[in-house]
Amino acid sequence: MNEINMVIPENFAVDEADEFREQINNLINKGEKFFTFDFKNCKFIDSTGLGVLVTIYKKCNELNGSVKLYSVNDPQVMKIFNLTRLDKVFGI
Repeated sequence: MNEINMVIPENFAVDEADEFREQINNLINKGEKFFTFDFKNCKFIDSTGLGVLVTIYKKCNELNGSVKLYSVNDPQVMKIFNLTRLDKVFGI
C-alpha cells in the first residue's frame, strides 16, 4: 500500500481545486488509490473544493482505496466540514 500525501492549498477554491483534481486524477489513472490530504495550510474551502474531495473519495472507494484528511486546524474550514457532515464521511 503506497499512500500519497498531499498538502491542500491555503485557498481551496475554484482554480486551486481544479488543478488539484487534475493532479489526483492523473495519479489515480497511474494506479494510485490511497491518499492523505494535509490541511495544515488551508484557511478557506468552498463548494468546489468539497466537491473535488468527495469525487476523489468516491473514486478511491470504488477502487478499494482510501482518502484521509488531517490537520484541519482552521476553525472556519472545520465548520464547513461539520455543517456539510463531511467530517463524518472523512473521519476528521
